[in-house]
Amino acid sequence: MTWETVIGLEVHAQLATRTKIFSGALVEFGADPNTNVTPLCLGLPGTLPVLNKQVVELSMRMSLAVGCQIQPRSRFLRKNYFYPDLPKGYQISQFQSQEEMPLATGGEIEVPTADGGTRFVRLVRIHMEEDAGKSIHDEDFVPVGESMVDYNRTGVPLIEIVSEPDMRAPAEAAAYVTRLREILIYTGASLGDMEKGHVRIDANVSIRPEGSSELGTKVELKNMNSIRNCQRALEIEVDRQIETLEAGGEIRQETMLFDPVREDVRPMRSKEESDDYRYFPDPDLVPILVDQEWIDRVAEQVPELPAAKRERFAAEYGFDDGIVEVLIADRSTADYFERVVGAGADARQAANWVQGDVLRLVNETGAAVDDLKVTSDSLAALIKLVANDTISGSIARKVFQEMAYTGDDPSAVVDRLGLAQISDEGELESTVDQVLADHLDEVEKFKGGNKKLMGFFMGQVMKATKGQANPKLATQLIQKKLSCPRRARSRPDMV
Repeated sequence: MTWETVIGLEVHAQLATRTKIFSGALVEFGADPNTNVTPLCLGLPGTLPVLNKQVVELSMRMSLAVGCQIQPRSRFLRKNYFYPDLPKGYQISQFQSQEEMPLATGGEIEVPTADGGTRFVRLVRIHMEEDAGKSIHDEDFVPVGESMVDYNRTGVPLIEIVSEPDMRAPAEAAAYVTRLREILIYTGASLGDMEKGHVRIDANVSIRPEGSSELGTKVELKNMNSIRNCQRALEIEVDRQIETLEAGGEIRQETMLFDPVREDVRPMRSKEESDDYRYFPDPDLVPILVDQEWIDRVAEQVPELPAAKRERFAAEYGFDDGIVEVLIADRSTADYFERVVGAGADARQAANWVQGDVLRLVNETGAAVDDLKVTSDSLAALIKLVANDTISGSIARKVFQEMAYTGDDPSAVVDRLGLAQISDEGELESTVDQVLADHLDEVEKFKGGNKKLMGFFMGQVMKATKGQANPKLATQLIQKKLSCPRRARSRPDMV
């Protein structure tokens, strides 16, 4: 039997706020355990939550970017369940029902498919909620059989983005998360750092006979902390379900954990239904009322999104898909590139520098592209120095390294280090004559037909001038000298 895979994703994204959703405690990754907490975070009696307005606005910005409809009235509910890192015994969240709507509903994201086409993955909703704490079971840090709890993460603002079961392959799910994360970062709704847990993925997956319209029994997958792990976990679970059904077994509705080290899935618990959580409106929080004026104001904050930028870069600059994907992978990188072009640099050269030396510097230093000492204006000036033959391409990279260290203007670096290109014909001709005189054997071989030696002669001239020779002029002079008729071999010092 041929099987069809059906996948829906629930993606939790941490919002890029300074403080938590209902308190003034800081949102800070890597802080000492239980230092960014308030009595509210600890669920102490008598504490009352106060909604952070920026949480609503960032959630709206992301919702509008993916075409959601903002609900004029939404509210928070209590989702009741016991867990050691949930001190109140309930999570403040939202839920979609006829009576209690989440912040946003609908929307869609376009993803590539295996056949070279695209598919629109519909969204059910985007809702706001608070994060729980973190239980630590690592035996390297706690005694065997004991656990510790860090409440720093309790109350960190999240949005949960719930899709319809529209994806038909693990690769499509990976592409969906990739595009979703791009939009989160572009809108500024989230920093999107998956290593810090800013984007976390849960998946619902089932299989059914190809051609069937009835959904199979779904299994939830958790603990997928990277896009690669998401795809791999889905591949393993799909294979498991197919093997189970073809062997005459039955798929149970349950929650499975993915182990990335062993590359397998194992049961965690039976799958809860929404009724098990006993949702009810939180009496401590008033409904959220959103008017059209507020929506319009937030809509103005939505930037050009990756899909539109992808198309524009290809059309406006004539770049192929590979270059485009590198440049738009991060909004700050794309903006930096366009500022370089806006400052008068050639677009192709700007792209080469950004995807090469600039991003290499970002990786080496760990600094954001906007924090580099090489500003977009100074990089544009450097590219112009190469274009007008003030310096060569190889010298330009030396200048770039100095700029990265000092932040100096490229012209100042060139003057200070004496790196200006040698374009004086007389001076360069003398160097070429000396190089040819020092390599008479190679000269004879060149005149005998070995034209590949042109690169050798250029290399020697560049070595003699420490890379400062004007390549065009040097090439012309070498060709002129080597085009002379053969003469008897002689040394310059021979009479």
